[in-house]
Amino acid sequence: MTNHGVGPADGSSSIGRNGTFTPDTARTEAQRLLGLVAQRVDPASERVTPSETFGAELERYLERKRSVLRPRSIIEIERYLRVQCKSLHGLGLNEINRRTVALTLAEIEQRSGPVARNRARTSLSAFFAYAIREGLLDGVNPTSGTGKASEGNGRDRVLTQTELTAVLAALGTDPFSEIIRLLVLTGQRRSEIGGLRWSEVDLERSLIVLPPDRVKNGRQHEIPMSNHVRAMLERQPRNGEWVWGCKWTNWSGPKAVLDKRLNGMADWTLHDLRRSAATMMADRLDVLPHVIEAVLNHHSGHRAGVAGIYQRAKYQDQMKAALQAWADYVDKLR
Repeated sequence: MTNHGVGPADGSSSIGRNGTFTPDTARTEAQRLLGLVAQRVDPASERVTPSETFGAELERYLERKRSVLRPRSIIEIERYLRVQCKSLHGLGLNEINRRTVALTLAEIEQRSGPVARNRARTSLSAFFAYAIREGLLDGVNPTSGTGKASEGNGRDRVLTQTELTAVLAALGTDPFSEIIRLLVLTGQRRSEIGGLRWSEVDLERSLIVLPPDRVKNGRQHEIPMSNHVRAMLERQPRNGEWVWGCKWTNWSGPKAVLDKRLNGMADWTLHDLRRSAATMMADRLDVLPHVIEAVLNHHSGHRAGVAGIYQRAKYQDQMKAALQAWADYVDKLR
């Protein structure tokens, strides 16, 4: 067949400065250009080529994500792609293969642990999927086939900001959902909240008072109520001794339903909510370690010995301030 100058004789086509395209990639590029026009972006201003660097394209990727993701989610993505994956920034997209990604993930794991490795892997996978959709990268996603690190027995699992937001968004109005909310807001153990009695709820003093036989260390634990926790408890119906209508022991069934709503979130346990609350209070709100220990009812470190006993009154005020700040923070996630 005679080529009349419309395109290469092999049946592929050429669009602008991006070179030769197959019919499939040409359609992908055409869709991308139409999308830019719909967004009132001049396609001629797009200076994207298949050899664009990871770092340069990352900025465009983040800019697009800012319009569809919560600010906290963007912060999480930036943490992994900008900081943890900085070694990739100077490489062209077509230079990054599975081996490159595997080495980068190994470095992240050695530096920051298995959880950071897995979060970085997820963020990289999403980024490269975007690059493939945009026609910037051909072939298989380079994260495909790389290993996911074991996060151990779950005792070190801390939910990300995005994961905690997803859990809160998936909750309903049933008793199990209310228990989960209270676990997030107080950082207490599931047995303590699941077995909560009305006799342990002191609305006059705005305290949850757990007697010695209900806590792990055998010491009475007084938990100041945030405004959010107080409102939750006040809206519960008074049906007998138990706040939830019974002593809650049915964990696995409702948890499985919740996991299904979360649609593939990495394995997590209810105890992770306690650890996540403590970690975020420290990292995001700068709550002091001894105050977090007081909230969790840990009698070690700063609270060990006689000093801990004499400081209880002071800790109550600090605990109240910390739990109210944490509740305000959680409220903004939804």
